[in-house]
Amino acid sequence: MTDQPKTIFLKDFAPPDFVVTHVALTVVLAAEETRVRSLLTVKRNRPGATELVLDGEGLSLQFIVIDGERVDEAQYSLAQDILRITLGDIDHCTILISQSCNPKANTALSGLYLSSGIYCTQMEAEGFRRFAFMQDRPDVMAVYRVRVEAPVSIPVLLSNGNPVESGAMGEGWHYAVWDDPHPKPTYLFAVVAGDLASVHGAFTTMEGRDVSLGLYVEKGKEDRCAWAMESLIASMQWDETRFGRAYDLDVFNIVAVPDFNMGAMENKGLNVFNDKYILARPDTATDLDYSNIERIIAHEYFHNWTGNRITCRDWFQLCLKEGLTVFRDQEFTSDLRSRDVKRIEDVKTLRARQFPEDQGPLAHAVRPDSYIEINNFYTPTIYEKGAEICRMIQTLIGVDGFRKGMDIYCARHDGTAATVEDFVGAMAEASGRDFSQLMRWYEQAGTPVVTVTSEFDSAKGELTLTVSQYTPPTPGQPTKLPQHIPLLMGLLDQHGRALPLIPADNNNTPATGLLEVTTENQAFRFRGLERQPVVSINRNFSAPIQLHTNATDADHALLLQCDSDSFNRWEAAQRLGRGALMQAARGRGENATAAVLAKGLAAVLQDGNLDNSFRAMMLQLPSEATVAAEIGRDVDADVVHGAREAVRRSLGVYLRDSLLSVIATTQDAGPYRPDVESTARRSLRYAALALLSAVEPALALQTARQDFDKRHSMTAEVGALAGVLAVDDPQVDALLENFLSRHGDDPLLVDKWFTLQSSRPRAKAAEQITKLAQLPAFSFTTPNRVYALYGGFASNLSGFHAVDGSGYNVMADAVIQLNGINPQVAARMAGTFRSWNLYDAPRRGHAAREMERILAVQGLSKDVLEIISRTLKAKF
Repeated sequence: MTDQPKTIFLKDFAPPDFVVTHVALTVVLAAEETRVRSLLTVKRNRPGATELVLDGEGLSLQFIVIDGERVDEAQYSLAQDILRITLGDIDHCTILISQSCNPKANTALSGLYLSSGIYCTQMEAEGFRRFAFMQDRPDVMAVYRVRVEAPVSIPVLLSNGNPVESGAMGEGWHYAVWDDPHPKPTYLFAVVAGDLASVHGAFTTMEGRDVSLGLYVEKGKEDRCAWAMESLIASMQWDETRFGRAYDLDVFNIVAVPDFNMGAMENKGLNVFNDKYILARPDTATDLDYSNIERIIAHEYFHNWTGNRITCRDWFQLCLKEGLTVFRDQEFTSDLRSRDVKRIEDVKTLRARQFPEDQGPLAHAVRPDSYIEINNFYTPTIYEKGAEICRMIQTLIGVDGFRKGMDIYCARHDGTAATVEDFVGAMAEASGRDFSQLMRWYEQAGTPVVTVTSEFDSAKGELTLTVSQYTPPTPGQPTKLPQHIPLLMGLLDQHGRALPLIPADNNNTPATGLLEVTTENQAFRFRGLERQPVVSINRNFSAPIQLHTNATDADHALLLQCDSDSFNRWEAAQRLGRGALMQAARGRGENATAAVLAKGLAAVLQDGNLDNSFRAMMLQLPSEATVAAEIGRDVDADVVHGAREAVRRSLGVYLRDSLLSVIATTQDAGPYRPDVESTARRSLRYAALALLSAVEPALALQTARQDFDKRHSMTAEVGALAGVLAVDDPQVDALLENFLSRHGDDPLLVDKWFTLQSSRPRAKAAEQITKLAQLPAFSFTTPNRVYALYGGFASNLSGFHAVDGSGYNVMADAVIQLNGINPQVAARMAGTFRSWNLYDAPRRGHAAREMERILAVQGLSKDVLEIISRTLKAKF
């Protein structure tokens, strides 16, 4: 087993002894030996300091020059990837360092790497040290000037900031110089070079700055950039309108590359994207792809202020830029599309990705207090839960109050490396509120469990809501303090009409519908009620909690059909769905809850006034993973799968005619359009097809074949396949093979094929994964392909959690192979074991053995070591 690496603690943070304020780089590109000369302007940051410490990893050091004089090895040392330079009593100096790196050998895709003929960098979190010796930490912010030199066969040379000059050098070489006037940390630095095509646009900011916009892609893909450019311009306009934030350079460039560990990166003025989040054309991209491109472009652009102009002081503050920017991109999409549906989508993501993390061995606070490998903390907790904290603040102080707080935050901390306290302090100042208790959301891991019990006194006409909160223990945090929980609520009468909120206790119960829960137990009372009302609580998912109530199926049925809060209508359907699935899993005879749900969904399908995308959401049952988490212990994955299929069939039988009506009325009448209305119609169509396939497989397959032949629409092709994926019929195999034969020359569409194949529920699923991994189309060096095959398999509950352990074995093999190629991707795949302790004893035994096998690997990366060792420590 690999030795335990060093743990980094928040409590140990200290500013550096010296800081680099200006960086001038000369980068001479070559596949196996890229030479980098860095001229650093250094100043003392702590009295008495004598040594400058620079990070490096895998670099070849040529020489060091201080203030024009070359120094010998007596003045510096290089050991364990740390370069120490003795400066003695020097307060200011310039240091020239010559070093080189090997982009071609860099399969980890961190630092400078060469892939598909493109030189690309990924510096976040600590990749710069693989490019040049530097203080590779976010609180050291420097101004950069960069000269890139390359053969003329590499015509496009890009870096951060504004272009200064370019020209020929002779002997088949040329250069380009870029200048970024805004100080930035190393993780925001970027260089990209290659034989790339480009598409250009323009935008004039509210301050009158003319900005040149560029999208750089592989040649031949220029016709797939229009939507990305539209999305970028929409993002720039929205940020000016909603938050008053204007862009601050003369150019804004985006480069799309096929091999990238992340979705995208917000480098100042030069965003680098995984090309799956840039390239779109109706015949190559689905509605989901169009939506993701719009959202992720917005996210990375919004980082220009919440991440770049104001960065994080240390990596423990990662949520300061990521959680806040996720909140901003959620609001962007809500304003452009359906706010109600977007909220449901975000909660589904939170519950599917973050709640299991909060409830498992990898639980950590939104601002963690320690880490081994920072790349392992780019998690749903940092992103999605971090966004929920921002949303709770907005709920508490209002949209205008939040905007005022943002104005204070940006004005006060522009150009600095800030902390969570800086952000929350700005919000407190804007609203005059005390947010000291709300800070616990950043400090405590785990999802609070909130129980709301309603009691009605018919003699007094009073309703009492008793609210209790409890956050279960998580690793390293056995006890938790009460959180500040905002709960939006309303009351409905027996006909579903809204009732006025009349406080029975003016000192405790608000009439606004916003309950602020701050202690372990609180009571809120309302009067003036003739009959017991139905309570609609945690409207709009105002707090990221697990909610338990004493509501009945009849209450949920009323909320499903009548609640004015769209989220709680959907939530009522989900609660009925979970109840039906639990009844089926426990084999309790006739499923009364499923019947109540079916009746409610029938009413939804017949209501033509509802948004089609909302109706599509209502048709989707809770996932198998949700049911497993609800059971909580000794889960049999096969039983869960069987229960969900049984409920799908019962709903399909009841809703058959309505589903057929939906399919008959939702065909695309003309050319594909990614507008909101068309997207909603298609989402309803394929939700209906998936449910119909459970009861009428022949009819579903007929519809799927017809839609699959609409080659002008990738949404139709993938929607048709996904809709019948659970049908055990050779026709499904034929459709999948047809898809591959059509699109085998397009890497992004081959990824879709691998995802469809790996997520398909079938016998001996692990055996199929092994066969797929042996295909020439699969490669462990391509992150997108790994995520498609093994990430898709991890969502295949009965396949991954097979009782014979074959699923765990296949995933462990992949983690071990990836460990030596790309530790970040390996760690993400290792994270698929996080829920292993929910399952029954045979499965737990198999999972534990496979994780122990991973830990026994010699040279195990700290990325994988941290994930697997923490996961294996989980208590049963």
